[in-house]
Amino acid sequence: MRVAGCTSLVTGASGGIGAATARRLAAAGSRVVVHGRDAARTAAVADEVGGTPVIADLLLGTHLLDVLAARVPTPIDLLVANAGRGWSGPFTTMEPDEIAELVAVDLTAAVQLTRALLPGMVERRRGHVVFVSSIAGRAGVAGEAVYAATKAGLDAFADSLRMELRGSGVGVGVVVPAAVDTGFFAARGRGYDRRRPRPVPADLVARRIVEAVEHDRAETWVPRWTRVVPVVRAVAPGPFRALSARFGEQVAPERTAGLG
Repeated sequence: MRVAGCTSLVTGASGGIGAATARRLAAAGSRVVVHGRDAARTAAVADEVGGTPVIADLLLGTHLLDVLAARVPTPIDLLVANAGRGWSGPFTTMEPDEIAELVAVDLTAAVQLTRALLPGMVERRRGHVVFVSSIAGRAGVAGEAVYAATKAGLDAFADSLRMELRGSGVGVGVVVPAAVDTGFFAARGRGYDRRRPRPVPADLVARRIVEAVEHDRAETWVPRWTRVVPVVRAVAPGPFRALSARFGEQVAPERTAGLG
């Protein structure tokens, strides 16, 4: 789908990947709706890209939809479902409300928002949805069991939706970053402590997102070499699990969480 001339909604765009994506989309000629929870940061990004700020908490169910209806008169052609919450620590120390919040922000909100915007895209026979997933959803990460599960859920949802929408004029893509140099890790309370893969700039992920839309790519890995992970897992599951156990993150006993 051509980005120029379309109206895009980027969730979680007050910083990191979302803000970088808003900049890339605006530079490509898109009208950008910038979503975030922090009013000042969201407004700053919207002002920078000449877009429309939308302040809403994804934990509040239809709050974002209500604000969109009031603030954005034009239909949304492109949804970049980027907003996400991080959590790190032993699963046995995770409180029930923390589980519910993580699933609500990282999975349920993206599904519900897609449900709200998709009928219009199908009716116009024009549109695209991109889900920002994570390598955690393909490989699993010690200390991030629920986060990994939500990303795996996004992957399965995208695959199924893509099959369902074949021939409709609406594209569906998944962008699968590994580590990204943003405030995500600091916000969750524990920095990135693995040697590989090295964190990539948020702007690189944003560039790949725009490319995925314009070339209707079903799946994009950032960096590209990480696409070998699911291949190795499928071909040699035993050695893969052994290596994962050896080089996986060490799980600190304390609980940490953050938004990304």
